[in-house]
Amino acid sequence: MDLLSSSAPTPLQRLVNAATEKAEVQLYIKRDDLIHPTVSGNKWRKLKYNLLDAQASGKGTVLTFGGAYSNHLYATAAAGNASGLKTIGIVRGLELEGKENGTLQFCREQGMQLHFVSREEYRQRHFEEYLDEIAARFRNPYLIPEGGTTGHALKGVAEMTLEIEEQLGTMPDFVATAAGTGGTAAGILSAGANVLAFSALKGGDFLKEDIHRLLNECKQPGNLTLLTDYHFGGYAKWNRELLFFMQGFQAEFDVQLEQVYTAKMFYGLFDLIHNGFFKVGTKIVAVHTGGLQGLIKA
Repeated sequence: MDLLSSSAPTPLQRLVNAATEKAEVQLYIKRDDLIHPTVSGNKWRKLKYNLLDAQASGKGTVLTFGGAYSNHLYATAAAGNASGLKTIGIVRGLELEGKENGTLQFCREQGMQLHFVSREEYRQRHFEEYLDEIAARFRNPYLIPEGGTTGHALKGVAEMTLEIEEQLGTMPDFVATAAGTGGTAAGILSAGANVLAFSALKGGDFLKEDIHRLLNECKQPGNLTLLTDYHFGGYAKWNRELLFFMQGFQAEFDVQLEQVYTAKMFYGLFDLIHNGFFKVGTKIVAVHTGGLQGLIKA
C-alpha cells in the first residue's frame, strides 16, 4: 500500500446543534481522521512531502523521535512501511525498554527499529551536534524532528487548507486545530487562513513564538489566535468531564474524538460558542487531526 493512496480530499461535515443555532455560527469538521487507514489526520499531511523528499534523496531509512504514546512514531512507522522505507524511532525513556505499550508494539510490527534513550539524552534532540552524532551512529538516515514539523510538513498541511476553501466555496473565518508542536497551525496559516490553535500542553504560550518561527519565510500568513485554557492539566492528561464530553460528541455527531488533542479542541470551541466569542454568521472549520489509536473511552 502506497502512502499516497489516501482518501484526500477528506469530507467536510456540518455540525449543527442548539449551541451553534443559538450563536448563529456555521461549524464544520474537516474529517482528516479518514485520510488513511493507519496514517491518520495531520500526520499524513506532515509526512507526505517529508517521505517523498527522503525517497528523492536516495535515503532508504527515516529516523525520528517520540514518546511512548507518540502518534508521530505510530504514523511514521506505518507510512514508512507503506512507502518501502526503513524506519528508526528514538524513544524517550530507558525505563520503557521491555515494557512496550500498544503504540510501540505497532511500531515494531510495521518494521520500525526502536532505540530507547534516557530523558536527559532525549532533551538533546534539537541540538545540531547531537543530530550529527545520531546521523553517524545510524549511517546517515533521513532525519525528521519530533512531531514531523518541517517546511515539507507545512506544505502538506497547506494543501488541506486549500481543500477546505474549495469544499466550502470560500476560506472560512477561522480554521481551528489542536496544537502540540504548532506545525499544523503553521501550515494552515501559511495558506492564508486565520487559525484558532488550542494548546494541548500546559503553559502552551511558547507555541506562539514557535509557530511564528516556522512561518519566517511566509509572506502573507493568516492571523493566529492561541487558546491555552483547555489543556485539562497538560499533555496526555484529561479528566472525567472531558471523557463525558467525548462520549456526548460522538452520540450527537457520530464522530469519534480522542482525549489528547481533538476532544480538548472541541471542548474549547463549544465553550467559546456558548460564551459569544464569535460574531453572528461566522464560519468555522475544525480539523480532526486523527490520533484515534490513543483513544480512551469513558
